[in-house]
Amino acid sequence: MALRHVVSVVCSGAPRLAPLSTAPATREQRAAGPVTGLRRGAAEPARPQFPAVDFGNAQEAYRSRRSWELVRSLLVLRLCASPALLARHEQLLHLSRRFLGQKLFDKLMKMTFYGHFVAGEDQESIRPLIQHNRTFGVGSILDYGVEEDLSTEEAERQEMESCTSEAERKGSGTSKREKQYQGHRAFGDRRDGVISARTYFYANEAKCDGHMETFLRCIEASGTASNDSFSAIKLTALGRPQFLLQFSDVLTKWRRFFHHMAAEQGNAGLAAMDTKLEVVALQESVAKMGIASRKEIENWFTAETLGVSGTLDLLDWSSLINSRTELSKHLVVPNMQTGQLEPLLLGFTEEEEQQMTRMLQRMDVLAKKATEVGVRLMVDAEQTYFQPAISRLTLEMQRKFNVEKPLIFNTYQCYLRDAYDNVTVDVELARREGWCFGAKLVRGAYMAQERARAEEIGYEDPINPTYEATNVMYHRCLNYVLEELKHNAKAQVMVASHNEDTVQFTLRRMEELGLHPADCQVYFGQLLGMCDQISFPLGQAGFPVYKYVPFGPVMEVLPYLSRRALENSSVMKGAQRERQLLWQELRRRLRTGSLFYRPA
Repeated sequence: MALRHVVSVVCSGAPRLAPLSTAPATREQRAAGPVTGLRRGAAEPARPQFPAVDFGNAQEAYRSRRSWELVRSLLVLRLCASPALLARHEQLLHLSRRFLGQKLFDKLMKMTFYGHFVAGEDQESIRPLIQHNRTFGVGSILDYGVEEDLSTEEAERQEMESCTSEAERKGSGTSKREKQYQGHRAFGDRRDGVISARTYFYANEAKCDGHMETFLRCIEASGTASNDSFSAIKLTALGRPQFLLQFSDVLTKWRRFFHHMAAEQGNAGLAAMDTKLEVVALQESVAKMGIASRKEIENWFTAETLGVSGTLDLLDWSSLINSRTELSKHLVVPNMQTGQLEPLLLGFTEEEEQQMTRMLQRMDVLAKKATEVGVRLMVDAEQTYFQPAISRLTLEMQRKFNVEKPLIFNTYQCYLRDAYDNVTVDVELARREGWCFGAKLVRGAYMAQERARAEEIGYEDPINPTYEATNVMYHRCLNYVLEELKHNAKAQVMVASHNEDTVQFTLRRMEELGLHPADCQVYFGQLLGMCDQISFPLGQAGFPVYKYVPFGPVMEVLPYLSRRALENSSVMKGAQRERQLLWQELRRRLRTGSLFYRPA
């Protein structure tokens, strides 16, 4: 009953909303925060010309930077390009600290890696950088970069304890979950192979409360910094991951059952939103399986719940996992290996159920605070074995809070094979239910780890086969969302990419679709210290663009700095172009006698 209860809790605050109002939202002009776009139509006044952006103009790209900052960027990027140095960077940092002492080591880091990738030690010290970047058209997404320095053994122990239920520890529930959604000690340290995402490990409920308080402070600081700001959260920071694993298992099995029934009806291999089930044939199949009596089954599929088309699609099917329908009592699916029917919803202990409830409460507290201070909340994507639950919980928050405008943004990882299906299904759901769609598109941070885990444990690799395939997927998902934005002035997307080709593709499609940057429907995002040659030309041309701005004490953000160094080494093409532009601007300043240039 426990997981059914959680589904009920998640869904209970999510009434189906009326269609969106066509009245435009109003915001102050860009100097105080970008303007939300008016719905494009015949009565709209003449619009300014679509701005041109030149990513090869080094002078404009680094107009906000002093010459010594350019030198530091060149030094840091060059060091990040050295495989030998990166292979030993942890040992070198340790030796430097021992040799220099803590005070001099902190000074050295602030002059180099820390100063390049991190804004400062606390919210007060980062204000000058935030204001400076804002002057040049670039906003900030605050990110407290402190990470717990756990050994691999401790990380594995905490992960296994927090991903295993009481029933599984006693041996009574081990076989119920698919192996993809069980904890595995070999992959217990989720930091392994991950270079661009922070990792949280569950210790206790008090630690989760501490993470929530940190997120709250970032939300409040973002609200005071700008009228048009974002903040980001991770759901694994807010509760026990066992819940995410079990809920993901339920959602995946239920979706797979839909496609199994579709294949039986001869509809295999279609895109998610093109796949339909004939209700009459479905009723007969479900009755033959012995899940419930024919009369009970007929009550599940009524015109009131599914319409009058005689078919149901994946959205109709997904809505049936809801304790407001009688079907929730009979949620069983056939085990593809044994052919036996198995219950979807597994029981939790009272303590586990309380932990799940507190996780949902923490999410609600953060969403309410974001609403209160006018900050949009981006829920970061995580590993595929957590992601179905994370996406579903984010969707429920969107139903509740995205009434007038997108306040909650879901994140879509385009290196996943099913990314396009995920995007199209959620866009269609927002259309039907009348809430505002908000999305962040990323390529993904867990590729090496996901591939190794799938191969070792023995399930299908969820990642696209090549980097080129991921680029195609990203552009396909992005194009679909941009088409939606053309027809829905209240939908928004964050293009989170360091790839210049992707940004150029976005600008080209925006111009073709009539999506002007002043509408503030399309946002861009990059990390602090990376790809300034993309961020600042966009900002100075009037496009809404943001930097993820990490902050925290030097010693406590060293794991973050390690990942930034490794990430720069993994995107050599972009880093090489950035170094070329930095040299170009330094030489120009030397030539013109403007080496001591100070940004206005």
